[in-house]
Amino acid sequence: MQISADLSDLPGVRAALVAMGTGTNLDMLPDMGFAAPDPAGPNDLVVALHTADDAAMVAALERLEADLDVRRGTLQSFFGKEGAPAYRPRTAGSAVRAFGATLVLVSTPGRYAFVEAMDALDAGASVMVFSDNVPMSQEVALKRAAVDRGLLVMGPDCGTAVVAGVGLGFANVVRPGPVGLVAASGTGAQQVMALLGWAGVGLSHCLGVGGRDLSAEVGGVSTLAALDALDADPATELIVVVSKPAAGPVAEAVADRAAGLATPVVMADIGPGRPDLTAVVEGILPRLGVAPAAWPTWGGPALETDGGFVRGLFGGGTLCQEAMAVTTGTLGEIRSNVPLRPEWSLNSSDAGHVMIDLGADEYTRGRPHPMIDMGPRLTRLAAEAADPRCRVLLLDVVLGHGAHADPARELAPAIRSARAARPSLDVVVTLVGTEDDPQGLRAQVEALTASGALLFASNAGAARHAARLAAGGPA
Repeated sequence: MQISADLSDLPGVRAALVAMGTGTNLDMLPDMGFAAPDPAGPNDLVVALHTADDAAMVAALERLEADLDVRRGTLQSFFGKEGAPAYRPRTAGSAVRAFGATLVLVSTPGRYAFVEAMDALDAGASVMVFSDNVPMSQEVALKRAAVDRGLLVMGPDCGTAVVAGVGLGFANVVRPGPVGLVAASGTGAQQVMALLGWAGVGLSHCLGVGGRDLSAEVGGVSTLAALDALDADPATELIVVVSKPAAGPVAEAVADRAAGLATPVVMADIGPGRPDLTAVVEGILPRLGVAPAAWPTWGGPALETDGGFVRGLFGGGTLCQEAMAVTTGTLGEIRSNVPLRPEWSLNSSDAGHVMIDLGADEYTRGRPHPMIDMGPRLTRLAAEAADPRCRVLLLDVVLGHGAHADPARELAPAIRSARAARPSLDVVVTLVGTEDDPQGLRAQVEALTASGALLFASNAGAARHAARLAAGGPA
């Protein structure tokens, strides 16, 4: 996904796909003007490039070779180390047995994830399943198998984890500290760890469990196991569970387990009428003996507006849900593909307040996540900015390992162009990150504020500010 995104950024490259030859990936080729190669299967690497001219093609192929060489070099340096096996394992289970691994990360198309994850469990390793689009029945089977073996399954669709300081998937760079996270939400967990970082508080571990773990069907199996694991960890002094509201019986089971632990547990379940994530972090700081923090904002605020509609374009599903939860009291009905109420579901004719989770399965099937690939969001941003009824654009930018290497490089010119065409348009951005993240937080701030955006470290703060702008009058 990252190589595809890198190639797409090159001048003259109209489309790029570097992916395994799965059915979903092959289905994307006709839109690029190609017929699917025959034969091609899920064990084949397919490279498709559509460029404006020969010079762009040469540059793209040179970049592709360079990116692949970096990855080949990483493998060769690893297998060339003293003590490494003379062969390269071809399955998750054989890799676990060869290296004595205790944790396996599975990131394949969803339909293939179950076999590899179960193989790892059978070999005695816990598993983080980054893959989405895994059937619910397979998730249940994996988690029950893990419990039987005394192991943990994080996921499926577990986008974020930090284990003993090592970030997996999308993860911010955080210092060691006393707080452990159990997260049924990737970007929600990143918001909490980033806010803790601004307050000077570090993290012991972040154990993702997948967005469906607290559903009635799954029953919170991994959440309960993660609570037990953090309770047994001497470095963890406080546990925070980040999730959307759990199913009734599951919520009771989690509360009962939490009450029986020696380590205190704080629930951060996001939804209307519930404390937002910023409020949760503010509430736990005194328990850690830490003074209240002032959450940063960057850029110049609008002082008075004539009102209009908010259009939210999010890469983080939890950030989208939280933004709707904290603003519906001001804005009223907010249409979405992840609506707060079923009757507020998105349809093609919606022209009022709209907030979209571009990281939902229907947008990521067969293409990179929007935290990596800015293309879909830039297209939608241009369309919303051209709508005179749109008063405020609300965006999230999530930094850290796994995310776009320089999101401001793509977003800032688009924001500047939109505001040049419509000076009355305000752009409000949640910036989730730490000063140690690889993108360089300060450089991101400078580029985005120079484009005219107003940035907030707190997603709830950004959403409330956007709602005030949309409501009209003093902001």
